[in-house]
Amino acid sequence: MELNDDQLQVLKWVHGFAENVARPAAHEWDEREETPWPIIEEAARIGLYSFDFVANCFADPTGLLLPIVNEEMAWGDAGIALAILGSTLGVAGIVAAGTPEQVAEWAPQCFGQAGDIRLAALCVSEVDAGSDVSSLKTRAVYDATSDAWTLNGTKTWITNGGIADIHVVVASVESELGARGQASFVVPPKTPGLSMGRKFQKMGLRASHTAEVMLHDVTVPGACLLGGKDRFDERVARARAGRHGKSSAAMATFEATRPAIAAQAVGIARAAYEYALDYAKQRRTFGRAIIEHQAIAFKLADMRTRVDAARLLYLRAASMAMTGKPFTAGEGSMAKLFAGETAVWVTEQAIQILGACGYSRDHPVERWHRDSRAYTIFEGTSEIQRLLIARAISGGAHSVGGRGVAGA
Repeated sequence: MELNDDQLQVLKWVHGFAENVARPAAHEWDEREETPWPIIEEAARIGLYSFDFVANCFADPTGLLLPIVNEEMAWGDAGIALAILGSTLGVAGIVAAGTPEQVAEWAPQCFGQAGDIRLAALCVSEVDAGSDVSSLKTRAVYDATSDAWTLNGTKTWITNGGIADIHVVVASVESELGARGQASFVVPPKTPGLSMGRKFQKMGLRASHTAEVMLHDVTVPGACLLGGKDRFDERVARARAGRHGKSSAAMATFEATRPAIAAQAVGIARAAYEYALDYAKQRRTFGRAIIEHQAIAFKLADMRTRVDAARLLYLRAASMAMTGKPFTAGEGSMAKLFAGETAVWVTEQAIQILGACGYSRDHPVERWHRDSRAYTIFEGTSEIQRLLIARAISGGAHSVGGRGVAGA
């Protein structure tokens, strides 16, 4: 797939930031394991961290701009990329479930502006509900008298959780309906009852804040139900009647974000491949560059092949999603599955090519390998992606009791 001139111009701009700002700072923020506020501030200053930029990416008629930006940012550093792009998860949740009026009201608040930066978080996963989103225990109860919803529960493994200004929370309203009885809610800034629980110390992606979100009698206006109550009531009625409508609140968001998440994995894999290639051209053993040894050359050939194949899969999925073509064979899951596993495999091969140097923090490939492992887990594990693909190609969409599966 060929990129147009506008896309290439954006790609060049983002690459400059990734190369000159994110990558040089990557080791420091991985070691500090903190949100890289100076980097986010710089991204906001140049317009990279802004609602306008993200809106332009979402509006790209080809569907390719958002994922290629994600690849380029993750090529610079995946942890910093998530710190900057993590708010788009909240935006994706708003766009997937909200009305145009709600999108216009809340999406800009997910970013703020230079000098007044805001963050957003998408809150789906729970301790006993990661892949099985039908089992969410967070509850939302409606009070018709005050036209307000009260949320109670605990979310876990949430990007920007607790430090975000806007939290988009997926909660169960009609628990007996599983995923089809769930809804998404916007929790505005400084709403009483929402707090951060434990911050996780992670293997990789350390520059990205990940924590629990505690919801204790969090009350939000009725207008914070994304999509509105009338539309939700209609969906519940269809579910009770045994008719199938659109995807659940969580699944709709995962379907929208999988190509972008796959693109991040490709960015990590590409970075590792390029680094290993340069090293193999310079490192000499037995009187010649190690790339001249067939064992190393074949590794690099396979690495490049898998990186390019993974990119084509996410580009196809992104294009299909934007043009409204159905994922009849689980194309979105194919992209996420293959890209995630490619990132793990390619970074492992890069470590092997560098030998002892690859095992050292003096070189970034060990960090890239640590970062890559998340991409076979979050936004739907590799096992779940295989399940979704198998269901699609077999026609068994309800082969596991029709339960929603995803992971966040």
